[in-house]
Formats: sequence, structure tokens, C-alpha cells
Amino acid sequence: MNFLLHTDHTSHEGVFHFLTDRLGRFGLFLEEVVWHGFIDTLKLVLFLFLTYLLMEFIEHKASDKARKMMTRAGSLGPAMGGVLGAVPQCGFSAAAANLYTGRVITLGTLIAVFLSTSDEMLPIMIAGNIHISKVLLIIAYKSAVGIAMGFAIDLTMKAMQIGREEINIDEICENDGCNCEAGILRSAIHHTVSVTLFIFVLTVLINTLVFFVGYDALSSSVFSLPVISHVLSSLVGLIPNCASSVALTELAVSGVISAGAMMSGLFAGAGVGILILFRMNKRPKENAMIVGLLIAIGVVFGFFADIIGISVV
Repeated sequence: MNFLLHTDHTSHEGVFHFLTDRLGRFGLFLEEVVWHGFIDTLKLVLFLFLTYLLMEFIEHKASDKARKMMTRAGSLGPAMGGVLGAVPQCGFSAAAANLYTGRVITLGTLIAVFLSTSDEMLPIMIAGNIHISKVLLIIAYKSAVGIAMGFAIDLTMKAMQIGREEINIDEICENDGCNCEAGILRSAIHHTVSVTLFIFVLTVLINTLVFFVGYDALSSSVFSLPVISHVLSSLVGLIPNCASSVALTELAVSGVISAGAMMSGLFAGAGVGILILFRMNKRPKENAMIVGLLIAIGVVFGFFADIIGISVV
């Protein structure tokens, strides 16, 4: 009888310890994953809002002048496109796609804009307290690669005697897909809210991976493999949405992927510019070739960025 009582008491203790252990684990999960994710995201809101406010000001006040400058640049188009594409504003890659569809700008200029565009990278890095020197180096590197590749493509086409087509304004889409006409303040708030929510969800997912898998195991997984991680990132970057640039930048800031892998994705990504290109340029083979160029250039120069030691953290 005493033995049975002792056995019953022991089993109850085992159940109690099992439940308390699971509850403790769940509480730790809520604290480490959800609560820390919420706090980390909350810290970004003011930085995001101020950054988007500045970006919207640039978008509304300077984008038309920038587009006119690129249109009139002529043979210097890739240089102008590489510089202007680095300016943080949401509609420029879409505008470049429209201008290329109408053959107002060259293929090299379009590629220069697409390569230098970084979508949401800048506000995420600023909000993540990345040192300004590293941010400027990444922007300068992407712009330099865009300019160099743009000139190389235009010179190659000239050497192959592929002449520039006549301008066809009728094919240019009047709507660039940016939807930023609601006013500077309202647009800035909209961008801040949508990106903040996405960052929170993404942060919780990353924290969950780290919680269950472990940071060391995650860092030593496929994301740390040279070239493979760059190819995967470039494919993620092709997603025509700010979500891809946010995800890539967050992963780099968190140390899961390298700065070069992040840039492979950002080189390949051009935001809504890719969507506009496929919608307006009725030449699917040419569009596929452009995407292939973005991926190849992204992988090569993203890997090279890691070799020369460009970093985020």
C-alpha cells in the first residue's frame, strides 16, 4: 500500500514537473520571441517614420526632375541611372521600366537603375542602428556596380551593332504603380505602419528560428554557404514587393546572412519595377534576359562584396 502511494505521489510529481517545465518553456518563448520582437520593432517606428517622411518629400519634390535628367542623359544614361537609382524613393525603378518600354532610355540605363535600387534597405538599416559609414559604403558599392554594368551592357550592344530602337512614347505607362499621391504625411504614415507590421512578423519568425534551432546552427546552415546563399538571396530579391528587401536586410542585420548575400538579393530586386517591366514591355524573352542579368550580376558582385570584406554588423 505504501508502495502504491509512493508510486502515485511520484507520478503526480512527474506530471507537475512536466507541466511546469512546459509552461516555463512557453513563457520563455513568449518573452524571448514575441515580447522581444515587439520591443525591438517598437524601437524602429520613429526612425522609420522620419526616414519615410524624408523619402516621400524626395519622391514628391524631386522625382520628376530626376526622370527628366535621366531621359536627357543620352550616352551618360547609366551613370545618371546608377546615381539616381540609389536615391531612396519608391517609384523610380517603375519609372525607369516605363521609360525603357518606350525606349526613352537604354537597356544599360535600366539595368543601372535596377541594380542601384535598394527599396526598403535604407530605412531598415537606419532603424537598426547600422553605422552610417557601412550604410553609405553599401549604397556606393551598389551604385558603382550599377553604373559599371550599365555602361558595359550599352557598349556590348554597340559592339554587337545592336542599334537603339526609336522612342515609342505610346508604350509608356502613365501610372508608375507607386500610389504615393495621397500626400507626404499620409504616405509616410502608410509606409511606416505597413513596414512596421511586416518587420514585427518577420522578427517573430526569425526569433522563433533562433529559439528552436539555435543561432549557431542557423548561421552554419545553407545561408552561410558561399555562392549558394547568394543565389537563394537573389531569388528572394526577385519578389516584386518591399517584403523581399525588408526580409533580406533584417536577416543581414540579424547576422543570419552576410552583407554580400543581402546585396545579391538587392541587386536582383527592383521593387515594382520588375512588375511594370513585365506588364508593359511586351517582349517576354527580353524581360527574361533582363531578370537573368540581374541574378547573374547579383550573385557575382554579392559574392565579391563578401570577399573584399563589406559587412553590416
